Amino acid sequence: MTRAGLTAERVVRAGAELADEIGFEHATPSELARKLNIKTASLYSHIKNAHDLKSKIALLALEELADQASAALAGRAGRDALVAFADAYRDYALRHPGRFTAARFPLDADAAAASAGLRHSRMMRAILRGYDLTELQQTHAVRLLGSFFSGYVELESAGGFRHSSPGSQESWTEILDALDSLLRNWPTAP
Repeated sequence: MTRAGLTAERVVRAGAELADEIGFEHATPSELARKLNIKTASLYSHIKNAHDLKSKIALLALEELADQASAALAGRAGRDALVAFADAYRDYALRHPGRFTAARFPLDADAAAASAGLRHSRMMRAILRGYDLTELQQTHAVRLLGSFFSGYVELESAGGFRHSSPGSQESWTEILDALDSLLRNWPTAP
């Protein structure tokens, strides 16, 4: 029997909040049960196991991040779209560190195919079409941008830029300008 008011959506949202509070790797069913002030067994009507909980948090994070990036991109093109997309990722990561980590959780093939991850890819490719890149170059650029966004935010969140000048925001802006320049002048194969 399930506890009144406890739904799958509530469980996943509480799991996402927990991930932001204590870190995605520590968001376990037992910790979630403690947060919800219930017995761990009560969760198993809504999740199968710890992996299922993490997968559902990942799916929620991908959806939220796609929604935020999509809203930021509306009506933008070229450098403005690149900056809006990057800022949406960075803002989400800084506000929701556990969820941002969850968004990179490896999903099984079926879950990944049905996730908002495809929206992220489509948005990134739409931005890159404004840079006149070939399909292959777009693939390389998607990987470059994804690596940059994740890496920068991870270092920034860990305090890696706190003890030196210039400030993190100034570097972020400068690097986005450099990425825009690289995308406009992508090297061609010999």
